[in-house]
Amino acid sequence: MVKSSGLNARSALARGTVAALTAALVATGTTAAFAADANGRSVSQVSAQAKPSGVSKFSLTSETADAQVNALYGVDSSGRLWGYPPNGQGGLDSRVQTGYGWQTAKFITQTDNDADGSADGIWDVTGSRLTYTNWDSDTPLTVGSGWNIYNRLLSAGNLGGAAADDLIARDSSGVLWLYLGYGNGKLTTRYKVGTGWNIYSDLAGKGDLTGDGKDDIVAKDSSGVLWLYKGTGNYKAPFASRTRIGAGWNTYNKLISVGDINLDGTTDLIARDTAGALYLYKGTGNATAPYASRVKIGTSGWNTYRILF
Repeated sequence: MVKSSGLNARSALARGTVAALTAALVATGTTAAFAADANGRSVSQVSAQAKPSGVSKFSLTSETADAQVNALYGVDSSGRLWGYPPNGQGGLDSRVQTGYGWQTAKFITQTDNDADGSADGIWDVTGSRLTYTNWDSDTPLTVGSGWNIYNRLLSAGNLGGAAADDLIARDSSGVLWLYLGYGNGKLTTRYKVGTGWNIYSDLAGKGDLTGDGKDDIVAKDSSGVLWLYKGTGNYKAPFASRTRIGAGWNTYNKLISVGDINLDGTTDLIARDTAGALYLYKGTGNATAPYASRVKIGTSGWNTYRILF
């Protein structure tokens, strides 16, 4: 199973090309081989083959762009896992089955352990246990227990200033906690980084939205207003004060970011509406207006997935 093209994704993007990344993420069919763990579940990265040339229109204008490039994954009601890689045309390719046995998972999120611009595996919460699994691995790592106290969990990139992605979790009282990643799936002790976060119905992020080199997140409140929290790079206070992005976001029942979908070097946002259609909000790198107008990339059927990550 191909994980990446062998090129450092961030270096490749900085040189102004995404061809190798596209080649590493284009699906070859409707099924994929995957390794099962001792719990009777499996996870694998999307299989890949060379993509025809013609993606030069996605060449970058910024020498500092370094957004992650990952497939979007979904878990259906039967626990099957499906992957949708970027198609090199600003959308997603056909789905590939990449796992099974995830019907009882509560949260799943991708993580890049080595800052190469591509996820290395996933964290998941099933029952009260947090587990880390490398792509295509049959030996999951138990990270900790007691994780059923959280009602939201997200790896939003590197929030603490080190190389590896970190993990944020919100508890039932609205307290936000940050766990720093060691780069091997393990985590530090948690740090309290905020209160009052239960006003938000969704959180999303996977990279820098403002062009300052620090990873950010967005949060949707119960009235449908979307807010930007700029990253600071300080693990003790990882977010600056929020700024308003816009209203009307309650039309969506899921927000998710896996990095750069249209391959222009800036992280993007994916939104699913209540009818099951999927939209892409392309990142601009501008803090005052971090997203361009939406583009529909999936007409219907996306409500079949109870988890998207």
